[in-house]
Amino acid sequence: MKEYYLGIEATLEILGGKWKALIICNLMSGKKRTSELQRSIPGISQKVLIQQLRELERDGMIGRQVYNQMPPKVEYYITEYGTTANGIIDVMCSWGRANIAIRQQQGEDVVLLENNPDDE
Repeated sequence: MKEYYLGIEATLEILGGKWKALIICNLMSGKKRTSELQRSIPGISQKVLIQQLRELERDGMIGRQVYNQMPPKVEYYITEYGTTANGIIDVMCSWGRANIAIRQQQGEDVVLLENNPDDE
């Protein structure tokens, strides 16, 4: 029997780590192929991405659709159960933006690239 002392332990077991929340966040906008996910998450290796995708699929957060074609095509998507994490992900994004703003006000050299006009 698995025991948790706090509910957050169960959350972190599924969404914890550096990449899983980013993967889910990217899939919230729709199905993506492995290569699309890797391009949208700078710094993640293909090996780690595939490992994280497998774990999220095992936990029921994402699904995988394999197309019977050549070359092979695989797309990942958020499951109905996975969409229950939307609120958590949204709060994490909001907190992160606020945290960056505070750090900038304190003089730290930090930038949020999301929606950065210099990227366009």
